[in-house]
Amino acid sequence: MYIITDQLRENGFSVIRLDQIIKRNNNIRKFNTLEYFCIYIIMEDLQLIVENTSHNIPAGNIVFVGPQKKVEFLKAPGYEVFVITFSSTFFERSIKDSLVINSQLFFNYNSEIFIAPFTNIHEMRVVFIDRMESFRKKDKSLYLSAAHNAIERLMLDAFLHIPTEEVKKDIKFDYLYCVNKFKVVLQRDYKTAKKVSHYASELNVTPRKLTEMTEYVLGKSAKHIIIEKLITESKKMLSYSNHTISQIAYELGFSDEGNFTNFFKKHTKKNPSEMR
Repeated sequence: MYIITDQLRENGFSVIRLDQIIKRNNNIRKFNTLEYFCIYIIMEDLQLIVENTSHNIPAGNIVFVGPQKKVEFLKAPGYEVFVITFSSTFFERSIKDSLVINSQLFFNYNSEIFIAPFTNIHEMRVVFIDRMESFRKKDKSLYLSAAHNAIERLMLDAFLHIPTEEVKKDIKFDYLYCVNKFKVVLQRDYKTAKKVSHYASELNVTPRKLTEMTEYVLGKSAKHIIIEKLITESKKMLSYSNHTISQIAYELGFSDEGNFTNFFKKHTKKNPSEMR
């Protein structure tokens, strides 16, 4: 992400304009969301790259990005983009909060982001941005309560844009929660840890239990998800970076180029060189 603000460190929440974030980051436009959840209120057209995938976001949309994601804002002034950042500890105060925060808004299995439109830019500015600033100046406890309510409102409105059949899926909440945590840890550790046992240990479950949960929620074993992640990242690096295959192998945590080539060919039926 960038140098964490005192507000975010102390309260687990912050709202700030994108141009101010970029300025704090020495004008570097690349960030990592770390353990935080991010909501971007887009009031000017913006090109956003998340995990090496480019998205053109027109003004009038809200973008939801989960933890441990690499984000880059391509050249846009940023005066009309507001970044809301918060921790799970800040937001989760009830079972309902947990269900919302662990939903497809932040853990969208088909994309690294979730986009939902809003209809009135002026209303968004007055009701949300200006109102939040008024609370901030008035009283800290009121401000944090208002922040929680505002985030909840944004997320519930966005839920209207999730297909009904997806919302109604009967998924055990504890399984969903653990699988989403697995995806966050995988995003963080996939370069250095490739065994199911590592992730199971991080989540305080057995490897067998983790696979049971991933198969229930995603229809795939935990091992398959790790392999998918490695293949996806390999393809991105082979297609978009100037690194040699040997450098890519090292970057992804393989012992040598041959090991990486065998892994890639086994799971894609292609040599890495065919992706260049």
